[in-house]
Amino acid sequence: MAMRTPVRTVPPTVERWASRARWLRWLDALAAWLVVWPVVALLAENATAMTSAVAGMVLVGLGALARPLRLRWRPISAVVSLSASRGLRPGDHAWYVRPDRVEPVIVTARRRLRLVVAHPDQGPAEGLEVRRTRVLVVPPSG
Repeated sequence: MAMRTPVRTVPPTVERWASRARWLRWLDALAAWLVVWPVVALLAENATAMTSAVAGMVLVGLGALARPLRLRWRPISAVVSLSASRGLRPGDHAWYVRPDRVEPVIVTARRRLRLVVAHPDQGPAEGLEVRRTRVLVVPPSG
């Protein structure tokens, strides 16, 4: 007789964080547009406000295609991620929110803006070091 693995449900607070993660990325894009639009307006002095706004959106869209730029420009989501993972310490259980899924992890180390997380079934040497400004790692209770 085969034993089934237990089903681990995701806490409601973590589900809310997972749904908010996509909105945070859209807020990052809005922040990028709010930075680019005035620059375009200054460079194109004779352009109308609508033309410079559209040009700013096109530039932000092109910037989103550049993966290194997209991964590093996270002003809104970085602040939210830092505040969400603020209380995590080594030994704490947490949830690693990825774009396609949510995974339970254990925090094995914390160094300034970085966390080392490991899946519960991994060995201690198999941790993943992540920047708290680029990923969302949240405690199970909030």
